[in-house]
Amino acid sequence: MAVSDQLILFGGALLLLSILASVVSSRVGAPLLLVFLVIGMLLGEDGPGGIDFDDFGSAYLIASLALAIILFDGGFRTPFAAVRTAWGPAAALATVGVLVTAAVTGLAAEIFFADGLLEALLVGAVVASTDAAAVFLLLHQRGMELRRRVSATLEVESGVNDPMAVFLTVTLVEAITLGGAGHVATTIAGSLMLQLGLGAVIGLVGGAVLTWMVNRLELAPGLYPVFVVAAALVIFGGAQSLGGSGFLAVYLAGILSGNRRLRASKLVRRFHDGIAWVSQIVMFLMLGLLVTPTNLLPDLVEAAVVALFLIFVARPLAVALCLAPFRFTPKERLFISWVGLRGAVPIFLAIIPVLGQVPDGLRYFNVAFLVVLASMLLQGWTVPWLARRLDVEVPPHPEPSGKLDIDLPSALDRDVIGYHVAADSLVAGKRIETVALPGRTRIIAVLRQNRVVPLNQLQELESGDFVLMVAPPEHVFAVDRLFMVRSRVERAFAGLSLGDFSFPAEVPLGQVARAYDLPAAAGEREMSLGAFVGAKLGADAAVGDCCRIGNSELIVEAMDGDCVTRVTLRLEAAELSLLPSDWRGRLRRLPGAWRDRLIALPGKLRQRLASSTRAAVGWFKATSHALTTRWREKTGAGKAEGKSGR
Repeated sequence: MAVSDQLILFGGALLLLSILASVVSSRVGAPLLLVFLVIGMLLGEDGPGGIDFDDFGSAYLIASLALAIILFDGGFRTPFAAVRTAWGPAAALATVGVLVTAAVTGLAAEIFFADGLLEALLVGAVVASTDAAAVFLLLHQRGMELRRRVSATLEVESGVNDPMAVFLTVTLVEAITLGGAGHVATTIAGSLMLQLGLGAVIGLVGGAVLTWMVNRLELAPGLYPVFVVAAALVIFGGAQSLGGSGFLAVYLAGILSGNRRLRASKLVRRFHDGIAWVSQIVMFLMLGLLVTPTNLLPDLVEAAVVALFLIFVARPLAVALCLAPFRFTPKERLFISWVGLRGAVPIFLAIIPVLGQVPDGLRYFNVAFLVVLASMLLQGWTVPWLARRLDVEVPPHPEPSGKLDIDLPSALDRDVIGYHVAADSLVAGKRIETVALPGRTRIIAVLRQNRVVPLNQLQELESGDFVLMVAPPEHVFAVDRLFMVRSRVERAFAGLSLGDFSFPAEVPLGQVARAYDLPAAAGEREMSLGAFVGAKLGADAAVGDCCRIGNSELIVEAMDGDCVTRVTLRLEAAELSLLPSDWRGRLRRLPGAWRDRLIALPGKLRQRLASSTRAAVGWFKATSHALTTRWREKTGAGKAEGKSGR
């Protein structure tokens, strides 16, 4: 067999192995990118594979291409609403946050290991940025959905913080090899604004030109995704060649083009989903091959100290400083500081000192690799658990099974979507006039038993019907909920409770305030719940956001576009907090009528009932403890007497 045939066989088998391993990793909760990295290490020269790969130049080139594709795909999937919500905190974290993280981590390396100051700062710069591939994948792995402000901040930060980390790393490498600290100041003054400014301009112009060309070129359908990928690489390479940040440029180009209506957009998105997966697999496998595990041992202690200091000191400090001016709860800040995931980017940046011939350059690579392993193991494994513990996870948005999307010309602000009517869906058996379709949404055809039902004869939707509809893009999710199977909805929302009692946004605040003894001004009582919450939270309200009303909270449960459609009341801070935690869970599981009767009791009586319950529970625990103690003492005394008698 020829060498080329062996390479093809090996490459295909490696991709298949990685994909199959991802199935196992999702079941045990392991971070998927960690699995790819470990497979690469096992195939390396110290593992069973025995492959000797140490070509840092080729690794840098392949990693650059993969990161460009991943960043473009991440931007392509980021809605403008998320950017508007998160651009301020994300920009602060991507600039000041990276500087603070690099400086604090570098100072720790200098203190603990007595390196030169520039060398220690280079260690901090290499590991300072979060990784877009790790954050994008982990936040969407297993269908986890976070509060929009939190997820948007993490995603936008990871997409735009690479330029600052690259700039710091390259600057410090040049300073070490060419001329010391004075060279650092000169380089910073001369090139920081050039990289960020030129990268932003090229990205925005390139994204606009890309959108214009896709919508006007007449190509074969399969060529549109290839054209978009090629254009993204041109934008990345052009920005890098002109002295700008290619990473920032390609991410901004992805955001701009992904939020415009493109010809063959569904095909482009599916293709990019696949090629982004391939890029992540190839990049992490290659970086795993590049490392030699036995060479990591001398740097293990230093890497452990850097990783712990980075995770528990530098990142939380940077988040606290950068998010202080913004409206984040303490739990959200804690979660954002914990999800400072390190992935391929620090390893990629650690190649620069090796290529720049920095003395002992492999040391930076080894430290960065071990820091990434620690981040994946410690942070990546615990993110879903922590999201629930800190109450930043919201119910996911599953799509109905059998949903069909059809592309329309980009000039039309409509989507054509088709649904199979399941027997357990909300619309099955309902008359057409009672189906609450969003505005500007219309049924255009219903197929029943292989024939088209005339719309003027259509009275109700039956199980097995196929419904073809036209709807604005912002209303598609609301239509999805109507055709979703109820059992899927229950599974999706199982274990996720944003609050205690749920109300439509149209319910007057005064009605809820009277029923639950909530303080509200006379003018506010005339407002609906949705209007009250919207006024408190502002235009950037998102699912999971909350506002205080007395000792209780009103939480956004569901939205249709920018409009709040459902609000949840949480009484944890008031009446329900008087009950033991297990009793609060039982109260939520009571039938709605009984639960409402119990909560609707007069405030003083309810508090008296709760206090009496707590007193009874306390008396029972104290009595049980006293009886147990007395029995143990008596048993111990009896044993002592028996021993003395013998």
